[in-house]
Amino acid sequence: MKISKIDVFQLAMGDGTGWMPKSAFVRVETDEGLFGLGEASPMQGGYSSLVVIARDMAPFLIDKDPLDHAVLLDTLLHKCIKLGPDGIVTGALAALDIALWDLKGKMLGQPVYKLLGGAWNKTLPCYSSVGGNADRTVNDVVRAVAARVEKEQPAAVKIRWDGDRTRQDVDIKGDIEKAKAVRRLLGEDFVIGFDANNGYSIGGAMRVGRVLEDLGYTWFEEPVQHYNVAAMGEVAQRLDITVSAGEQTYTVQGLKDLIEAGVRMVQPDIVKMGGITGMMQCAALARAHGVELVPHQTQPTVGHLANIHVLSTIMHLAKPVELADKWERGEPIFVNPSQPIDGCFTVPDTPGLGIQFDEREMQARRLPIAG
Repeated sequence: MKISKIDVFQLAMGDGTGWMPKSAFVRVETDEGLFGLGEASPMQGGYSSLVVIARDMAPFLIDKDPLDHAVLLDTLLHKCIKLGPDGIVTGALAALDIALWDLKGKMLGQPVYKLLGGAWNKTLPCYSSVGGNADRTVNDVVRAVAARVEKEQPAAVKIRWDGDRTRQDVDIKGDIEKAKAVRRLLGEDFVIGFDANNGYSIGGAMRVGRVLEDLGYTWFEEPVQHYNVAAMGEVAQRLDITVSAGEQTYTVQGLKDLIEAGVRMVQPDIVKMGGITGMMQCAALARAHGVELVPHQTQPTVGHLANIHVLSTIMHLAKPVELADKWERGEPIFVNPSQPIDGCFTVPDTPGLGIQFDEREMQARRLPIAG
C-alpha cells in the first residue's frame, strides 16, 4: 500500500464566526482507497501549516509506505527545520501524524488506542474550560461558569483570562475577586484551575498565586509569558499550588526545559506538537520525571479524538480532559464530535480514530486555502 494523495483544507466551523471559526485538516489517501484524517493547530485557521504540507511535505510523501510513518515524519522535520522547529512546522507534522495513525488503524482493523498498547480507561471525565473572563464582570464570570457546569456536568472547571498579552498585571484585584466568586459558586471541594494566559509579571503571579492557594485552587496555568522559561520555573518553585505550562511548547526538548525549570504539570497540545507520536513521547517524558501530563486541547473533532485515544493509555491520568468553549462547533460536519455524557468522554472502538463525518457537509464548508 502506498500514499497516493495528500489533501489539505480549512473548514468553516459552527456558524463560521467568533471563537475558532476555522479549523485545518489533512486527508492522507492510499492507492487502495483507505484514508486517514488529521488536524493542525487552529492558530490563524492553521493556514500556514497547511501551506507547508501542500508545498514542502506532500510531494515527498507520495508513493511512500504509510507504515514507514516515523521515518517519514522525522525526515520531513529535518527537511523543513530551517522554517523553525516550533509552530508552523510542528503543527503540520502533527496533522500528518494523526492522519497516519488514523490510516494505520483502518489498515489493521484496530482502534488507535489498541495500537498504542491498550486503554486503562475508555471513559474519561472532562473539565469545563471557560474562556474570555478578562473582559467579564465578576457577575458575568459567575453566570458563564454556572451555565457550563449545568450543561456539561464536569469533574472540574478552569477559568481562563484570554487577556491582552502585550500588558501585564492589568487588574490583579479584579482577577482575585473573580477567583473568589467562582469558589463561592462551586463550593469549597470543587476542583478549579486558573489560567492566566501569560498575564502576569513574576510579582503579579506570586500575588495571585498565593490567593489561589488560600482559595484551594488546584492549578495555576501559564502565569507568566510562556517563552520566559526561567520565570515560569521560578513561579512554579516558589508557589505551593501546582503551576502548569506547555500549550505553547512545540518540541519534546522544549518540554524537558520546562520540567527542568521546575514546572510540575505539563500541557502540550496534540495538534501543535508531534500529534499522537509526540504526545506519547511527552507521556514517557512526564512519567520519567514524575510530573503530571494534562494536555491542552481545544478542538472538538479530530484533535479531540486523537487526544482521548492517547489519554486512555496513560496509567496515572492526573486530571480530567479539557472541554473548551463552543465545543458544539464540530457539528454538523462531524457526526460524533464526542460530546460528553454525564461529564465523561468515551473513546471509540472502531478502527482508527473512530471519526464519522458528513461528506456532503464537509465539501460545502471547505474554504479556499488562500483564506
